[in-house]
Amino acid sequence: MKGNAIMANEKKRVQELTDFLNYHSYKYYVEDAPEISDFEFDRAMRELEELENSYPELKSANSPTSRVGGMVLESFAQVTHTVPMESLQDAFSEAEIYEFDRRVREVIPNPEYTVEQKIDGLSVSLEYENGEFVRGSTRGNGLVGEDVTENIRTIRSVPMRLTEKIPYIEVRGEVYMPRKSFDYLNKLREAEELPLFANPRNAAAGSLRQLDSKITAERKLDIFAFNIQQLQGKEISTHSMGLSYLAELGFKVIKRTQCYKTIEEAYKRVMEIGEERDSLDFDIDGAVIKVNSFNDRELLGSTSKFPKWAIAYKFPAEQKETVIRDIIVNVGRTGALTPLALLDTVRIAGTNVSKATLHNIDYISDKDIRIGDTVIIEKAGDIIPAVVGVSKEKRTGNEKVFVMPEKCPSCGGPVVREEGEAAYRCVGIRCPAQRLRNIIHFSSKPAMDIDGLGPSIIEQMVEREIIHDASDLYFLKPEDISSMDKMGEKSAENLLKAIDNSRNNPLHRLICGLGIRHVGEKAAKILAARYKTLDRLSSASLQELTEINDIGEKMAASVTEFFENTENTEFLKRLEEGGVNCVEADDDEAADMRFSGMTFVLTGTLEHYTRAEAAEIIEKAGGKTSSSVSKKTTYVLAGEEAGSKLTKAQALGVAVISEEEFEKMCE
Repeated sequence: MKGNAIMANEKKRVQELTDFLNYHSYKYYVEDAPEISDFEFDRAMRELEELENSYPELKSANSPTSRVGGMVLESFAQVTHTVPMESLQDAFSEAEIYEFDRRVREVIPNPEYTVEQKIDGLSVSLEYENGEFVRGSTRGNGLVGEDVTENIRTIRSVPMRLTEKIPYIEVRGEVYMPRKSFDYLNKLREAEELPLFANPRNAAAGSLRQLDSKITAERKLDIFAFNIQQLQGKEISTHSMGLSYLAELGFKVIKRTQCYKTIEEAYKRVMEIGEERDSLDFDIDGAVIKVNSFNDRELLGSTSKFPKWAIAYKFPAEQKETVIRDIIVNVGRTGALTPLALLDTVRIAGTNVSKATLHNIDYISDKDIRIGDTVIIEKAGDIIPAVVGVSKEKRTGNEKVFVMPEKCPSCGGPVVREEGEAAYRCVGIRCPAQRLRNIIHFSSKPAMDIDGLGPSIIEQMVEREIIHDASDLYFLKPEDISSMDKMGEKSAENLLKAIDNSRNNPLHRLICGLGIRHVGEKAAKILAARYKTLDRLSSASLQELTEINDIGEKMAASVTEFFENTENTEFLKRLEEGGVNCVEADDDEAADMRFSGMTFVLTGTLEHYTRAEAAEIIEKAGGKTSSSVSKKTTYVLAGEEAGSKLTKAQALGVAVISEEEFEKMCE
């Protein structure tokens, strides 16, 4: 009896916390009117997580904790749309809008129109049964999409439970990435030397199709609901009524969607939306005019491609002419030197523009861009305006050819351009322009794995000049950290403990953390196993390094260049003074080379290991892991729900082993 009473209390508390978190998520992410602090919200979320961990049977599929992601899929299942998710006919001129109105009036004498922003994102379907979210899918080709339910759960503005328990509703929405989230994501990717997303739409599409929903959760996507595809249990007669009803159910809908009796009024609103787009915190690429009445829509019908009751006016990318007064060079956090044009200020797409990216020296050479040129700039999908052309007929003969600097403009260090690469780079580890990226990489999981030292904390430390490079981490005091935002005494203590623990990491983690170009986790392990100490590695010759299996010429050159740089050697000396281990231990695991010369591919879900853990066992025993199956693959380790990799292995005749067989091989 006592146990049942405790369970009842816990069940009640789980429901209280769920309701509390759902309410405040709606206030924050949909209404943009938070009523509590982030600290209070996070504390409630943590309590719910702890209860669900203790009583797993109390966790529902739509729990607020599901929004952090964590499910990893082999691939996305297909979803056939009962109601096709049609695309819209595009219009690029006022004349095309009036022609659309003429066609509508041939069938509907007095149509009423709605006008709304056309969000530049990815169209999705959201399905609910008895008010509970059950499935999310992409548009795909309009007839068949992909099941992205777990990723949709991570979008905070998607209601997991509606305010009414209606039998069934399918809602169409547009997933997008807010500009702030896009800027932050590219900032992190730049720090990790990953390719940058060109614009928020590409970033949103890539984020929603991540097989690991935890990655999607980190991308902070958002959504606007804009159409009811199917509805049971309620009658809705117009689009405007539908949007109001969606808002009542808890969806985030586009604001200022009004009705218009004439196409002149509707087109005027389209032009107003065009003027407003630069003031928004999300991207739009046009405005949509729709017939409001659902009965009228049925009468109008659709072509084989588009509905006849709607049209999308696409805003053109605005271009302006201006003059390049100078070309300067910025040093990014990856060390890449990026030329930037300083322009005569010109207003474009609603903002004053005085700078434009020139990307790299090849871009400048291909377009023959010179200082003093009259150029055409455009602000289209990219956030930063770009030079798209040169008005060569306006040249006076006083224009100057731009030459890339031989030394880093930020630190004066050497600049290199490797064969086959467009970018010039500064290779100094203490270069002020790239130190943030270096510290983030140094503390990341594949490197020194300093728990709790995330990018936001590092950025704050650098901005406050608490640290200047990663070696400073090993000389921090509690008072240095506790004074930072959201870092109390206990948090400071935990972070210092994590930093202290990292001192004893094996050498390969340190080598990985140094950020040597082309040297990743696997190469770091190879180098550590070969040289055993950082001192020996620093003395290795180029020829000696190139003779090591899996260490190519580019990688070998990067290693020798790194250790020849005096700034880098000073940095390493300070790490050693801070107590960081610079020796690879000769333990039994390192001597075990039973998988030497073998290549494994891992697929499916393993019972006793994560795939990362299994890969680590293989690599410690001298083997290799690969993400794709080929004739050179030695074994495919297949767990539950193994996918296409298993099929390919069987077709190629590659040996397939179970988890039990793998464990026997490891004994």
